[in-house]
Amino acid sequence: MSPFLHRRAAGQALARALRHYRGRPDLLVLGLPRGGVPVAFEVAKDLGAPLDVLLVRKLGHPHHEELAMGAIASGDILVWNPEIRGRLEQERIEAVLRRERAELERREHAYRGDAPPLALAGATVLLVDDGLATGATMEAAVRAVKSRRPARLVVAVPVSSTEAAARIRALADEFVALLVSPAFGSVGQYYLDFGQTEDQEVRDLLAEAAKPGTLP
Repeated sequence: MSPFLHRRAAGQALARALRHYRGRPDLLVLGLPRGGVPVAFEVAKDLGAPLDVLLVRKLGHPHHEELAMGAIASGDILVWNPEIRGRLEQERIEAVLRRERAELERREHAYRGDAPPLALAGATVLLVDDGLATGATMEAAVRAVKSRRPARLVVAVPVSSTEAAARIRALADEFVALLVSPAFGSVGQYYLDFGQTEDQEVRDLLAEAAKPGTLP
């Protein structure tokens, strides 16, 4: 049986594991679009913290999109899988980079409009996704956040593979996962409902979080 009904239920469960951060005036919650945003929304709502997004895109292999050769995050932070990248011609890599940079820019505008991102310097940042398989995307996100000099960086997810947990635990000040599995297939297998999160839902959740009185 899948341990989580859907992403928002997983976020509610994750928030309970993070309640030692509730009420901190320097607390910010960042969700990784798209699937991490419903999870992060529930965490931010429960803890009474502002919510924002951090854009990260997987850099898929030119011939096998599901195979990640790396990831790119806001601020042009790049993380590579050297074993895969080393087998590809540079022009093919550049083509993927151009496409994903354009998609990052599109999503930044779609989700945030003209509003600036939250200032992370000196903040306690909770970086939230719906789950970690390899950890490559989250590693890019962690490096992007660290470049903005937060006081503390916490990565929090409902579920993670053992491999990804070790990878991210070494990079973050704190790593919180409700379930770490050595026999990890995919993030979706841990959710009863793992339907795709659409851009409009991300926009709606960010708008709701920004309303006065939404957060306790």
